Amino acid sequence: MTAMATGVALVLTACGGGGSGSSGSDSGEVTFWDTSGPNESPVFTKIANDCASKGGYRVKTETVAFDQALNNYKTAAQGGQGPDVFRSEVAWVPQLAKNGLVADLSDTDLAKDTGDFLEVPLGSAKFEGKTYAVPQVTDSLALLYNKKKLADAGVEPPKTWDELKAAAAKLGGEKSFFLNNDAYYALPFIYGAGGDLVDADAKKIVVSSAANVKALETAKGLLDAKAATTALDPTNSYANMQAAFSSGEAAMVINGPWAVADYLKGAAFTDAANLGIAPVPGDVAGKGSAPVGGHDYVVRQGTKAKQSSIKFIQCMSSAEAQAQIAKELGLLPTRKSAYGNADVKANAVVSAFEPVAKAAHARPWIPEGGQLFDPLKIAYADVLAGKKEPKAALDEVAKAYKDTVVTEYSIG
Repeated sequence: MTAMATGVALVLTACGGGGSGSSGSDSGEVTFWDTSGPNESPVFTKIANDCASKGGYRVKTETVAFDQALNNYKTAAQGGQGPDVFRSEVAWVPQLAKNGLVADLSDTDLAKDTGDFLEVPLGSAKFEGKTYAVPQVTDSLALLYNKKKLADAGVEPPKTWDELKAAAAKLGGEKSFFLNNDAYYALPFIYGAGGDLVDADAKKIVVSSAANVKALETAKGLLDAKAATTALDPTNSYANMQAAFSSGEAAMVINGPWAVADYLKGAAFTDAANLGIAPVPGDVAGKGSAPVGGHDYVVRQGTKAKQSSIKFIQCMSSAEAQAQIAKELGLLPTRKSAYGNADVKANAVVSAFEPVAKAAHARPWIPEGGQLFDPLKIAYADVLAGKKEPKAALDEVAKAYKDTVVTEYSIG
């Protein structure tokens, strides 16, 4: 899901590195697997090298393809190989922790004084009461819009789905809003309607709730009203959305901060000031809600460079490093104090996304969290294509969750 969302497909440069075993003194060399994209990896590499120079250890940064990273990490780590530090998508952390492939950091300095981190991203670093990760960057989804198109049409950024529907008549009908039919992009409708996928505390599957049925009806209603368009083929929906918005064909989309760099290369945003960012609409104004995303740093279980890895993460996740990342890449810090940095405040993208990130909806931090999207993706695309009614489609998702994902949960 996130590979589609980021559009990243880098070449995996290495499958080894890092050594094996847990005994002996610290090796003094940290192998870091960076799963970011081509717009981001040079900055992360530079900061990593600066951290190593200041910390008195060596670092080797290896860029890996995001869509291959999790499987390659698991394969390598199970054999006592792989990186010492891994940039993990937030949903991967509980899975890796459950499988014993990342180190418990609860008794290290990384788990102390975490009060500076935003609460929701920090939740992704924990599993069963223990700390296994440190938040690197966070993100969420916002309404991105073409300021000129909206101004020319006399339209304000919509705060509700009904307002978006009404604005479409002035913005070119269905071309006004491109609705990505991927599962992650269904979450603003679901969370905004008060729904969720599972209730992890109660161990219940709630994806087929009345709130979620209403949410998918709302999304489909935008298409039926000719207020939005979508791709018939789910495999190219994201790429089509990117092209439509970058070219100026679509006036509005919902996307995250990772997409901004690519939008600014498009014809519609040669003037970066033309890109507007607002919270996602909701059923009620001011009640929109979007999922939290982002990445964490984890340490491989059994690394021979644990102490150096801890020093490395302390530096990479510091407020100073996060401010540099925000300034140069427009990615959102996970530390509260970083938002007070003058360079961070001056970044228009970060400033616009700050309230969005702080209000982001926590996802279920369970080992199976990443597996919740595939069944929903099929159902959401089928609903938007008019192949299935929302209730029937979501009932199938609930059954798939029960049969193959969270088999110990009940359907509630």
